[in-house]
This record gives sequence, C-alpha cells and structure tokens, in this order.
Amino acid sequence: MPPLRRSDSLIDIDFTLRRQFNKQSFRPGQREIILAALDGKDVFVQAATSFGKSLCFQLPAVVDRGITIVISPLLSLMMNQVSALRAASIDARTLNSNTPPPERSHIFADLATGHPHTRLLYVTPELCALESFRARLRLVHEQKELARVVVDEAHCISEWGHDFRRDFKRLAWFRQSFGSDVPLMALTATANAQVRGDVLRTLGMDTDGLKCFATTAHRPNLHLEVRFTSDEANDRFDDFVGWIKGVYERRAGPERLGEVEEAGERVDGVAGIIYTVSRDECEMLAAALRQEKIGARPFHAKLTKEAKEATLARWIKGEQGWDIIVATTAFGMGIDKENVRFVVHWRLPKSFEGYYQEAGRAGRDGKAGYCFLYYSREDRDRTCSLVTRDAARGRGTGGEEESERSVNGKARLESLQRLVAYCEDTGGCRHAAICRYFGEEAVPVCDSACDYCREPELLRQRMKSGLASEEWVSTQREEGRYDEYWSE
Repeated sequence: MPPLRRSDSLIDIDFTLRRQFNKQSFRPGQREIILAALDGKDVFVQAATSFGKSLCFQLPAVVDRGITIVISPLLSLMMNQVSALRAASIDARTLNSNTPPPERSHIFADLATGHPHTRLLYVTPELCALESFRARLRLVHEQKELARVVVDEAHCISEWGHDFRRDFKRLAWFRQSFGSDVPLMALTATANAQVRGDVLRTLGMDTDGLKCFATTAHRPNLHLEVRFTSDEANDRFDDFVGWIKGVYERRAGPERLGEVEEAGERVDGVAGIIYTVSRDECEMLAAALRQEKIGARPFHAKLTKEAKEATLARWIKGEQGWDIIVATTAFGMGIDKENVRFVVHWRLPKSFEGYYQEAGRAGRDGKAGYCFLYYSREDRDRTCSLVTRDAARGRGTGGEEESERSVNGKARLESLQRLVAYCEDTGGCRHAAICRYFGEEAVPVCDSACDYCREPELLRQRMKSGLASEEWVSTQREEGRYDEYWSE
C-alpha cells in the first residue's frame, strides 16, 4: 500500500494543527504547501526565517503513512526540533554522531522491520552517503513505507550557496534510487535564482509536477541599521551597552533601573542574539556584558553538549540572567524562539545570505525586532581576506573537489561584496536592497523601518564620522591592500 495521499482520504489538517502542534491557525502559505506535500508532489519552499517552514513537513509526516527522512546540516537544529516534536507526542528521532548507542540501536531495529513506527527521522547528509544507511532505507522503500525525503537548509546543496556542504550534492541518490515514488521537499530561507536552479537539478526534482512556493524577503517588522565604527576606536561595546540599557530604562523606568544597578542585580527582560566570528570573542563579550549586569551567555562549538543544551533551554525559557546569547554564526538555525527582540552582528558576516538569515531570527512573532550590524573597514578587509583565502584553496590541479571549492569561494566573495555595498550604501532603503538581492521585482520601501528611511542625512553623517580615518585608508592603499578587492 502506498503512503496516504490527500486524494485517497479526507484529512483534517486543521484538527491536526490544533491537536498535535497546539496552533490555532496556519500562517499564510503554509496550508497550500502542506496540501501539495500530501498530494505527493515535489515541493520547493523559499521563505523567510519567520515563516514556519518546519511545520510544512512535520504536519504531513504526522498524517501520512510511513516515515519522513529529514536531512539537516546542524545537530542543534535536529535536537531542538526533535525535542519539540516528542513533547507533542510525535515519534521523532535523530541519528547522528551524538546519538547514544541504545537510541541508535532502537532506530536501526525500527528501520530493519521495513515498517518503522518513527514518523520523522532527522539525519545528516554525511549519514545519507553511507551504504549501511542507504541499505536500510531501501528496505523501507520496498515496503512502501518511505513517505518523503526533506532537505532542510537546501541552499547547502549549491556551490553558489553560502553554506555549501559537499555531501549535500550526494543527495541526488534519493531520486536516482527511488524515482518519483518518493516525493522530495527542499526548504531554504536564502536562495537566489542560481542557487534554486542548482538545488532542483541536483536533487532531480520533478519539473513537470513541481510545486514552488516563494515568499517575499521583506520583513517589515524589523528595523535594519548599520552602525559605522572603527576597530581603532573599539567603540562597539560602549555603544551596545548604552543602547541595551536605554531599552531597559524605557521598559522599567529610569528610577527602577537605578535601583537594580545599585543593588548589584542583573538587568534582564529582553531576549536577543549577538553574533560574532570567534569562540574567544564569544566568551570575552559575554563576560564583559555580565560585568555590566546584563544577562549574557556564550554559545559555541567548544562548549560541552550538556552546557549548550542547558544554555539553550534557559535562554528559550527566558530565565533571569539568560536574556542574550553571544554566539558564533551557526547558532540559531531552526531554533524555536519567537520573541527574540534584537539581533546584533558584532562583526561583518561572510555573506549577504548569512546576514539576512541571522537577522531574520528577530521578531518571528511578527512584533517589532531591531537588527543592527557594526561595520568597520578594518573588519571588512579581514573578512575579505578570509573569504579570498577560501576561494584560493580551489585553484589547484582542477579536480572535482577543488573546482567546487573554487566556485563556492567565488560565490562567497561575490556575496560578501554585495553585503559591503549594502553596508556602505547611504542612498536607499535597506529593505528594498535585500529584496533586490534575492531577485524580487516588486521592491518595497519600508515605513521608517531602516536607518535610511528614518533619517537619511543622519545616516550619511554617521558613516562619514564613524568609519576609519582617511589616514588609515591612505596607509592601506600605499600597502596595496585597499583597492585589490574593494572600491569606494
């Protein structure tokens, strides 16, 4: 018997939404995507971080017959989603390098039956490349119990994507092995036309029956701002502390804020994320903020699994002293916390897509969110050097792997150049610039929701006074480091 499709039975997805997911209504677009999935179509979804893409494959997995395989690039994303699904009494599991041996044995035994009880199994692309895992999936497919394959963060498939992973390209095996019997779903928040084409071609998605859904990149509830600075001045910290304490003061009143600080208590109450590029800076910045009675905690790969899980749980819960996560850039993908009020980029991200995806983690509840990026030309040149070095690693003997690295490096450099142009642009709406980058023809102009639309003259003054001095620029030019990749 093939997996259940909408055409075979009447399925009350609204009832399932309320009963299993404790949500009263679908967000615009979700219903159409879910119905296309239940009809057995290949589905491509490009939607902003706040859209709720995970529901588009989780709900069909609950009402469909068979198991849904979800391929994801990040362990933290898997753990968070599996935990939430199990709390909703849905049999979801994850198979990765951190899976305990008893749980691993249970999953393998479940797959070996050919009729698994597991509804959603989250795996890495690296696992999907192993013959031992593929053999188990072939058995499940023979029993008509493989409902669909979902590729989350699908931009990782493309060499032109900002988070390219080589094993993502090997996911073509699913269509080659199972044909159109097993529908595919690919989801991403960040894909231009070139990346979308790569994803569809690599996965072999059915172009005739394919259902594509794309939402606007415009997030009108987010205020976007670039804060110009110089590394020599090192004024990021004072600027941020002044800003966040101003937020606390407006929320609690200046008298109460003074009482709290005098008593030596922490100032809490606004959830946020600060992104930086190094683990050491995560630690130092979080510690410095706690010295200012601001509840901040580090989150990076060197922390133990237990420390990361505890930090994440307390931050999501909103415990006192755990308001702000200071993290490296991988943090946040798939994290289900809707009330993040601000996202700060302490350093320039390596790509336009990365910046947009990370900033989009603010205001997922539809309420106002504040996103600002500290930008210095010194920081820009350091980031350029890192990305250029990555691109250069692919220039060698011309092998397949080197070629992929070269293409991906060039894509990253081009994306970074576009992000630099965005930062240094003082002549237009930032929301419109983001939409143009992602290929939207109908470009919106925000209602004072960015630094340009709110105060264009002040923006130009801030850039002129905040960036590195002309003396520094002249020195860089003399040393041949300024004009090699960038132009004013």
